[in-house]
Amino acid sequence: MKVLSGRMPCNTPNGSWLGMVKLTERVRNIEYAIRDVVVHAKRLEKAGRKVIYLNIGDPVKYDFPTPQHIKGALIEAVKGDFNWYAPSEGLPELREAVCEKEKKYNRVDLSPEDVIVTHGVSEGIQMVMAALVEPGAEVLVPGPSYPPYPAFIKFFGGKPVAYRTVEEAGWQPDVEDMASKVTAKTCGIVVVNPNNPCGALYEEQTIKDIVDLAAQHGLPVFSDEIYDRIVYGRKFTSTSAVAGETPVIGLNGFSKTYLMTGWRLGYVYIHDPEGKLGDLKQNIEKEARIRLSANTPMQKAAVAALRGPQDHIPEMVEKLRARRDYVWRRFNEMKGLSCAKPEGAFYVFPKIEDVSRWGSDRDFALSLLDETGVLLVHGSGFDTVYGFSHFRMVFLPPLETLEEALDRLEKFMAKN
Repeated sequence: MKVLSGRMPCNTPNGSWLGMVKLTERVRNIEYAIRDVVVHAKRLEKAGRKVIYLNIGDPVKYDFPTPQHIKGALIEAVKGDFNWYAPSEGLPELREAVCEKEKKYNRVDLSPEDVIVTHGVSEGIQMVMAALVEPGAEVLVPGPSYPPYPAFIKFFGGKPVAYRTVEEAGWQPDVEDMASKVTAKTCGIVVVNPNNPCGALYEEQTIKDIVDLAAQHGLPVFSDEIYDRIVYGRKFTSTSAVAGETPVIGLNGFSKTYLMTGWRLGYVYIHDPEGKLGDLKQNIEKEARIRLSANTPMQKAAVAALRGPQDHIPEMVEKLRARRDYVWRRFNEMKGLSCAKPEGAFYVFPKIEDVSRWGSDRDFALSLLDETGVLLVHGSGFDTVYGFSHFRMVFLPPLETLEEALDRLEKFMAKN
């Protein structure tokens, strides 16, 4: 069907034309580099090529199965007829379990009324930005950043403003740069810790400095902490634990730590000791109502995840630590690449020393895919300035798969 000038032909059942349907620019301009690159990989596979996918952070795709007690809880929930609509804000039992978890592991005091269960963190981001971002508003985001943050900010007419993170310091945020970018239009600061795409684990003093900056300007902090228990060095510090009276909107979920990626379950919480965000919370609750509820049996299973055995977490972290150490060493031994050491999550974000040989980091990634079958994500897909000349790779696969992929990459770098 031919589309002219951004419009799609529309007709009635009897075939008469009503006119043209105008397509929205907010959807036309959506980009999500992590999955957009898959289109190129599928083209190779259709031609009979083998592709090693190192683009998506899905541990369950590799050798990290969902724990048996969580799967069992889902089955029992379905068998027990917990198949009705849940309350829009989430099952009371799950909201209580979230509070227990945040208190025990992150030193955050919450009440169940502060928690809203979502279809993964992605829906939480969408709800928060929809409730806060007016056309023309600005939100500070890390540079580089997890793509849904700038995407949803733009979707609602806002402007994402990237603040620098310092590669030489393990991708810690540059709070001075952040402060220089606060304007009268700024309506919040996004923190992703541990960080995607860089694998940084933020220092407690850095988080305190960000909170102080937010308090100085009367801004809330949006703190994405979905990798909070996947850390390799110093202890994780939750933003809310050091925020004092500064309001924090926390975003977390079950995909990564509890190996429930395809289940799509997360939560938003409002840490707001002085009640400054009451209207925001009410508006997010309204959004929860119009989409009815999150999946009920999966919420029952999430309770089992939070309150049941946690043994899989240290086992997972130790497996990932070995893989992190291996890929970090290999990258820093390769011609033309360098890499900061990740301290959390399961991503590396190496620098391409002379990316101009390929034209751009995107061209580098596509050339690598075409020549070797290794699929990475170009760094500019996470920020065109701070991500440029880098790429993101997951270190989730077993060592033998990582070795094969990095051997191919090493030959590619030597050849080019």
